[in-house]
Amino acid sequence: MEFDLILTLVFFAFCAGAIDAAVGGGGLIQIPALMGAFPSTAPATIFGTNKLASICGTASAAFSFMRRVRIPWRLLFVIAIFAGLGSYIGAMCVSYIATDVLKPLVLVMLIVIAIYTFLKKQFGQDHVEQVITTQVLVLAAVGSVLIGFYDGIFGPGTGSFFIFYFIRYLKVDFLHASALSKIANFMTNFAALSFFVPAGHVLFQYGLTMAVANVLGAIVGVKVALKYGSGFIRILFLILVSVLICRLAYQIFWI
Repeated sequence: MEFDLILTLVFFAFCAGAIDAAVGGGGLIQIPALMGAFPSTAPATIFGTNKLASICGTASAAFSFMRRVRIPWRLLFVIAIFAGLGSYIGAMCVSYIATDVLKPLVLVMLIVIAIYTFLKKQFGQDHVEQVITTQVLVLAAVGSVLIGFYDGIFGPGTGSFFIFYFIRYLKVDFLHASALSKIANFMTNFAALSFFVPAGHVLFQYGLTMAVANVLGAIVGVKVALKYGSGFIRILFLILVSVLICRLAYQIFWI
């Protein structure tokens, strides 16, 4: 029984790593898998174990993207610092704010993102070589700290929010937005874990096993993203957001 449980979690961790590396949303797969495996476990421990499983795959994806995609380091530094700060604060608040309060707001935001991305056919298809101004850095900081906070306190859809925000306000394409989102996501995972681990909210024996599968999945996901480019990532992004919308709507209206 224990072996079957681990095998199931490894399978879902691999799938989560592959999807997360390309368009984000690994938590959409991993969190329900962990909740199903440990139904009586506290939500904070589920989120902490998910972060441990995810951070290795996210680090692998971020490193692969940074080797192949040109990223402005000053912009990257601002995104990483503020995303991490927001996530740590969110993790501290995870025991005090009911996630059911967030779900309707997240659902509306995802619907708006899906409609906007679908209607704007060229959205995220072109990459503009950007001049890093104070305004760009402020926009990066504000978006990163808010999305980081959301990731620390809830999580599902974080990668989608990062990608959409970076395309809309930092004027990059889907490929560069995916690269930036991986680095931001690594920092949000690291910051959240710096709270969850000392608080005892991590199942290490399962999280570390899932982390290996997550890395292998991330390697596959990055190769697919780099091979097929922004157009393919846009399609995956729309599919992922649509699935997340359906899942949240089901949880809100039928459960």
